[in-house]
Amino acid sequence: MEFFRDDNTIKKYKMRKLIVIVCIAFTVFNCSKKELIVTEIPFDFGINNAEPNLVSQDGELALSWVNSVREKEATLFYSQLENNSWKKPTAIVSGNDWFVNWADFPANATNGDLLLTSHLQMSSKGTYTYDIVLNLQNLNGKIIKKNFLLNTDGMKAEHGFVSIIPNEKDGFLITWLDGRNTVLEMKDSHHKTMTIRVAEISGDGTIFNEKELDGSTCDCCQTSITMTKNGPIIVYRDRSKQEIRDIYYSQRINNKWTKPTVVCNDNWKINGCPVNGPKIVSNRKNTAVAWFTAAEGNQKVKISFLSEKGAFKKPVTLNDLAAIGRVDVAFINLNEVLVTYMETDNNTTYLRCKKIGNDRTVSKAITISKINSGRNTGVPQLEISGNDAYVVWTISVEGKNQLKIVKFNLDGI
Repeated sequence: MEFFRDDNTIKKYKMRKLIVIVCIAFTVFNCSKKELIVTEIPFDFGINNAEPNLVSQDGELALSWVNSVREKEATLFYSQLENNSWKKPTAIVSGNDWFVNWADFPANATNGDLLLTSHLQMSSKGTYTYDIVLNLQNLNGKIIKKNFLLNTDGMKAEHGFVSIIPNEKDGFLITWLDGRNTVLEMKDSHHKTMTIRVAEISGDGTIFNEKELDGSTCDCCQTSITMTKNGPIIVYRDRSKQEIRDIYYSQRINNKWTKPTVVCNDNWKINGCPVNGPKIVSNRKNTAVAWFTAAEGNQKVKISFLSEKGAFKKPVTLNDLAAIGRVDVAFINLNEVLVTYMETDNNTTYLRCKKIGNDRTVSKAITISKINSGRNTGVPQLEISGNDAYVVWTISVEGKNQLKIVKFNLDGI
């Protein structure tokens, strides 16, 4: 039997076929993106825990934090994640004369079997007079060098905002803000500015190759350091004589640190420190830095990738609401990073993240959690392990500080 179709019938048939093909394609596309699942990881190590520092090294996650009660003893703890559970914490060091602060938290890094940590110890009765104290040990707990000073200037001044990474071969690279010049008054009676310094630490705890990178920095914004394919880069918030406080970087090339260069000319003029530092990360191909700015009253979170020519590219703005900042960033793959940040609609504050590519593609924002905008929240920490992102911050449970740790699948973003 022969079937006859007029032109209209054929057109309708082709249209239905096209709709079916489009629907199938849409379904397949949607199936490639899984549902985002945020899971809380238990943290069952008492109360009064805060100042977390989450670090990923060779795919392994480690966490340090401070357990303290005001005007009583403080203890720096360290633990590693194993099968999505935190191992029994190691008490690195304790003291009753520490400077414990939500923004200036201890740092930690490993290189092979070596673990280096920092904490802050008061040097006098002044509010901001404290030293950086280091502890070096094996991961099994064997002490190599205990409670030794990073800053050896002897000044009763502020020293802090430490960042540490493993060095290229052995030992560590460390950078910090140093206030040794602030106690020496200038002729016009204004205090001198904070500086940023860098040094190397050997496997036996010897400090060497110490150098001042910049003689004028913001007082209390976190520093950040990363090891790129071409050597280490340090980022920090600079401070000009005109009170412009933008993000700068210095790179070690041929064993010499370069003159500090601006990442982006935001031209943020502010007479006080915003307590909001940058974060830089790298892999074997790319380097990216994220930061907060409020130039001209516009609160923004930005991200920029380093070009092959050695300068940072035009940044991408990430926030959709009024940014609070407190950024962190980690590579998902060779060309994409995940950035966490805080933003608010004036009624609610959110901890959110976005995925950004080196080609400037940006995902929609993912809300990790509603979050308190106050200082007790600290600076949320982000790291990537496998196909999951891990985030930790400080919450209040019945008036006591406690850490909250969550993970979520990257293929849901």
